[in-house]
Amino acid sequence: MDLLETLSVALGLAALAGVNLYLTVFAAGLAVHFGWVILPGPLHELAALGNPWVLAVAGVLYILEFFADKVPWVDTANDAIHTFIRPLGGALLAVLALGDADPSVKVLAALLAGGVTLTSHAAKAGTRLVANTSPEPVSNIGLSLGEDAIVLGGLGLIAWHPVVALVITIIVLGTIWCILPRMLRSISAILWLAWRKLNSPPADREPESFSFKLPSPCELALRRAHATTEEVAVVVPCLSGGGPRLPKNHFGWLVRFAGGRLFFLSPRWHGTLVVEIPLRNAGPERESRFLFERLALPCSGGSAYVFLFERGHRLLADHVARDLAASGLPLEQAEPAAAG
Repeated sequence: MDLLETLSVALGLAALAGVNLYLTVFAAGLAVHFGWVILPGPLHELAALGNPWVLAVAGVLYILEFFADKVPWVDTANDAIHTFIRPLGGALLAVLALGDADPSVKVLAALLAGGVTLTSHAAKAGTRLVANTSPEPVSNIGLSLGEDAIVLGGLGLIAWHPVVALVITIIVLGTIWCILPRMLRSISAILWLAWRKLNSPPADREPESFSFKLPSPCELALRRAHATTEEVAVVVPCLSGGGPRLPKNHFGWLVRFAGGRLFFLSPRWHGTLVVEIPLRNAGPERESRFLFERLALPCSGGSAYVFLFERGHRLLADHVARDLAASGLPLEQAEPAAAG
């Protein structure tokens, strides 16, 4: 086995460890223990995975994780704990795969493999967190079984076509890194909504009135973008839920001028996002979800601008919906403008 194939095995095992460390060790150990695969010389240290004690511990831990992975929010708690465990396990598997390589090479491989494992773990944990916005367990069960299938299929590919496995691993990791900023925004938004839900007052104890002030930098960016001195009538904090030219999971402010024009503003390190929301014939749509209060403003083409409020702001979301319905809807405006 040449160096490329050895590296393919090391990084492939590291990537699979980020999805399910215990199944990776248990399944690979079974294959070694029963002789389903014959380890070439450079991979001889992976024979340790076939040790009965290693198999027993990995098997028990996999069974525990098998059930934890199928319960909403328990799977996320399990992923949070394994943020530290999986990268260490992936690095160890890579070091074992390198066998008698130079110690400096092993150190570099451990660092690289740890990063690979952390990347695949982040993708798994982020996907699970998004799935948990709906409390039903069907999606969790489907994702868990799919992840197990990926691990088993990946191990088979590593055993028989390691270089192909390496190419697929690189493509998948590159894809994850491309979507990672969006994924991190989604994770932070969901965690914030979950935290606010846990700390929100009961429905009968919500404040009946809210008073918010638009931060000065945001107001300055808004007036510069649209050159208006119009009075601001409504300012409410919310989270963007998507829409035409409106990115998802941005914390910001929904702002209505006295004349009726509506904007969403979100502070960013490279400039404030300013998006004008055109109000159409259809009125606002309100809905209470598991983690948030949802306000949708239908627009042309069957799509909608969506804004999310924390569960403790149910009355605020209702108030905004009534205000928009009474402030001049329908308001036919031009296509939305974005700046910032």
